[in-house]
Amino acid sequence: MRDILVTLMIFGSLPFILRHAYIGVLVWSWISYMNPHRLTWGFAYNMPFAMIVAVTLFISLLFCKDRQKVPLNLTVVIWIMFIIWMAITTFNALNPEAAMTMYTEIIKVQVMTLITMILITDEKKLNLLIWVIVGSIGFFSVKGGVFTLLTGGSFRVYGPPSSNIEENNALAVAVLMVIPLMVYLYRISTNRWIRYGLLFSIVMSLVAVVGSQSRGALLAMLAVGGFFWLKTKTKIVSGVAIVLLLALLAAFMPESWHERMDSIKNYQQDISSLQRLNSWQYSINVADDRLTGGGLQSWSKSSFAMYAPNPDWVFVAHSIYFSVLADHGWPGLILFLSVLGLTWRNLSQVIRRTKDNPSSPPNVLARMLQVSLIAYLAGGAFLSLSYFDLPWHLIAIAVLLNYRYQNMWQLKDGSEHQTPSSPEVLPAQNYHADSPAAKP
Repeated sequence: MRDILVTLMIFGSLPFILRHAYIGVLVWSWISYMNPHRLTWGFAYNMPFAMIVAVTLFISLLFCKDRQKVPLNLTVVIWIMFIIWMAITTFNALNPEAAMTMYTEIIKVQVMTLITMILITDEKKLNLLIWVIVGSIGFFSVKGGVFTLLTGGSFRVYGPPSSNIEENNALAVAVLMVIPLMVYLYRISTNRWIRYGLLFSIVMSLVAVVGSQSRGALLAMLAVGGFFWLKTKTKIVSGVAIVLLLALLAAFMPESWHERMDSIKNYQQDISSLQRLNSWQYSINVADDRLTGGGLQSWSKSSFAMYAPNPDWVFVAHSIYFSVLADHGWPGLILFLSVLGLTWRNLSQVIRRTKDNPSSPPNVLARMLQVSLIAYLAGGAFLSLSYFDLPWHLIAIAVLLNYRYQNMWQLKDGSEHQTPSSPEVLPAQNYHADSPAAKP
């Protein structure tokens, strides 16, 4: 039954994609994040639904009029340079055949993300995309939170099978990145039942992160909580609330959870931590020896025999920084970090341009995206999620937000108007109902 339902839903969406290309972005994102076909047990499990949707989207894109140019700001330029550099490192990889296979998968994600910036032309479509991302990952986080409560935290929470976030650590970081988007949707929603549902989802998602028993996610959660505390004006109240929430969650979890979290302090005796440090040193050695790094999929016995302190511990870096360093050398890491840094700057510019109206959706979204980035930067230090769709989607959203406001100017009353010289900027909405500009 599940196979038939998923198949009908995806094939049923194809006519709508042909008519409205942006729907293809939404459906492809749903398949990419939720992997609904992996929740089946029959013929749909291995169906190439993502490819079918992508081909339909490309056909629709040929005739689509509701589109815009890719915003070629500095972030996008460096981003494209990173994609090109990955191609160069792939051709010079230690294992070229395996590297090309992985690069093909990466380039699919990158192309679809760039297409997102072409087809998401207004705020309504942007919010629909955010709803799809939140709903897809939130399905597993809410289910995982309920599961954690029902089982007393005795079992780990995992993500969709055969996906980038299948393991507990990866799912936990992805959930931490999505929770701020839930907060954004909560802030802009007017229906009280939707708001209640989002509030429940936020709480259950936090429980799911703890229930994942991921040490990296715990550190990321502390980083996110610290960032929230620094940004809030009521530091005493918020500080007490954060401490009480963490204390309640910790008190609820079983002894096995506490033992696993305590191992963070004793990493010198933890074999997993030592193996990770060995892989990080391997990454540095490869990058120092080869300008283009080892290339994708270079983590093998032969390469570790040449570059690792302990050649018998052949493990991936479990870090977005060291995996990019090993895969693409120091130039690749610099480009990767530059994209992330410029994304933060894009969001800061949006926050500054909308500071007179901090409750406006663009301002709230920009601030929540910064929280998502904190979760990715902190949690990603212990996970190989460099090529996962979600951070690149968030980067694209940040580019769109900044592009929208780069030619906007603020009136004294806080309302915003588009300058005549910038026709390609996304249509702006005025969030002051009593402003003259908001009236027809």
